[in-house]
Amino acid sequence: MIQMTEFNTSPSPRLPVLAVVGRPNVGKSTLFNRLTGKRKAIVDNLPGVTRDRNYAEAEWEGRRFILIDTGGFEAEAGSALERKIQEQGRLAREEADVILFLFDGKAGLNPLDRDTVRLLRRVNKPVFYAVNKIDSPPKESRLYEFYALGLSEVFPVSAEHGLGMDALMDRIVAAFPVCTHEPPAETGEEMRPLCVAIVGRPNVGKSTLVNRLLGYERAVVDAVPGTTRDALDTPFSLGGEPYILVDTAGIRRKARIVDRIERYSVIRSLGSVDRGDVVVHLLDGPEGVTDQDAQILAYAAARGKGLVLAVNKWDLVAPEHRRSAAYRERVFHKLAFVDFAPLVFISALSGEGVENLNKAIESVARSYQRRIATAPLNQALRGVVRAHPSPLYQGREVKFFYATQTAIRPPTFTIFVSAPKGISPTYQRYLVHGLRTALRLQGAPIRLFWRARREERRRKK
Repeated sequence: MIQMTEFNTSPSPRLPVLAVVGRPNVGKSTLFNRLTGKRKAIVDNLPGVTRDRNYAEAEWEGRRFILIDTGGFEAEAGSALERKIQEQGRLAREEADVILFLFDGKAGLNPLDRDTVRLLRRVNKPVFYAVNKIDSPPKESRLYEFYALGLSEVFPVSAEHGLGMDALMDRIVAAFPVCTHEPPAETGEEMRPLCVAIVGRPNVGKSTLVNRLLGYERAVVDAVPGTTRDALDTPFSLGGEPYILVDTAGIRRKARIVDRIERYSVIRSLGSVDRGDVVVHLLDGPEGVTDQDAQILAYAAARGKGLVLAVNKWDLVAPEHRRSAAYRERVFHKLAFVDFAPLVFISALSGEGVENLNKAIESVARSYQRRIATAPLNQALRGVVRAHPSPLYQGREVKFFYATQTAIRPPTFTIFVSAPKGISPTYQRYLVHGLRTALRLQGAPIRLFWRARREERRRKK
């Protein structure tokens, strides 16, 4: 029998990390969703749905920690993609402070379980074992066969229904190293790190870019379109500032979504656009802008996201077409509605232009959360209006009184005028463009709200 050992709970300067490992389809993603309180990981009965490590912050009885959901563990991986998935699982086990191995109580003991337990015995860190899908007392008899592996303690749980989670998580949390300076919980929208979402069509190089930005293989990379199925969150820093990096599943046309897992991934990707503050949209350099690119960007722009356009595979573009000025003109001819976004040319595979991309992300991030003092804001507004006054409304000039910034992420301004209804959509677009230029808010959308000045309303009454 394996004897219980004293775990190392010495102080650590970061949040503890729990990795959930096990064979495919044992319920790891269901457990991940249970602990995080969100349907963040895709859950389906098909084995191998989770291909990458999926990170999220979770909390148990006031103790915060990082949770990692891994791809299913296989002792012998056949294809190149399967081997890469297994490498992700090994990396997760190396990053973890505590490991939770999940058995399938419905399927019973599998030879791979025995092999995995043998491997985990060599790991010099706390390992807990739980049998999932035990959702009623009579089914607890299924635990006995797992004790044949020489385990001293096996926890019966049902990740789907939450049964047995208290006893398991209490033991896991007790094994965490002590966090010496745990980050404070969010106290407001402005306190959280900005979320950078990497989006684009399938096989455009999103995961390769994520790995390049992070400096290691965070995401599985394969030539097969649609390799990334979940939206994956990873903390990282850029220019000394903290960010959350999201690598999303490729977004395809609805007519081409035939596999239900890919359909879930599309929904999750659009959700990642919603969660993102700065959206980096990858274009395929040799292929150019497609209708699908325009639809994705329209979705992001309508939701007020900071935008960066990156033309990937620039090194594969034919030499006669590798003129950046001409290529830029073609891009914004089709994407005129996001002409405020910086455009950079990169090769995620070789690293060409990635430094310029980093600078563009930093610039857009600064603009996205920048606060403008009232005096320079009104000076900029007067200059824009003076250059091109608003058309008459009901035979009268629309008077602009003053403006004030009422929010960031994105920059939002409330402008007091004599007749809010007199501001046409065309003139509002002109003001947005003029203010973005005057205030140097590169890559950031601007939201304008109109109010009638109080004195004007009282006079009308």
